[in-house]
Amino acid sequence: MSIREAQLDIYDSRPDEELSALAKQGDRDAEETLVKRYTRLVRQLARPYYLAGGDSDDLIQEGMIGLMCGVREYDETRPASFRTFAETCIRNRLYSAVRAAARDKHAPLNQSVPLEIPFFDGQGSLYGVMADPQDLIIGREGVQDTLSGVRKQLSEFEAKILGYYLDGMTIREMAKAVSRSPKSVDNAVQRIRRKAARHLDSGGISKG
Repeated sequence: MSIREAQLDIYDSRPDEELSALAKQGDRDAEETLVKRYTRLVRQLARPYYLAGGDSDDLIQEGMIGLMCGVREYDETRPASFRTFAETCIRNRLYSAVRAAARDKHAPLNQSVPLEIPFFDGQGSLYGVMADPQDLIIGREGVQDTLSGVRKQLSEFEAKILGYYLDGMTIREMAKAVSRSPKSVDNAVQRIRRKAARHLDSGGISKG
């Protein structure tokens, strides 16, 4: 093991709050460790948004920006844990991206809809960070209807992939979990997206 790897191993054992404090002091290793630790959470929170005509990487990038804001703005003297604050920052960044795109009919996020119930249903506030229920594209009942409707159209394999996908797993991680090739899993993800798009186009949800 190299000296560099040994140093990063030491950071891996440190709590989030300590790493955040070090990152704010300019410690790039601490920042890198936190980003690595929370990358899957970013994917997990971004995945429920279906991008009609867009790229899911757009939202993941927005979520990563929210994560970086959380790293740099977290106040350890506050009662909330770093994870709670970071998750709120990520969610609000995603909401802002969807909200902004909704104002631009030509933006790829314009038709984005959440495919799961948000963690904060507009009631959560964390020292200045708010999630407004009016910022969501569709309401709670619409989300449940969407998930229910889409899942009815999926094969057993696709339903399993959808669960892994929403959990933030990468294509390679999903492929390993189901003992299939990455190409097979990627094809399943694309089929799920097409079925979700058809479900929405057919009026499978009511926008609120």
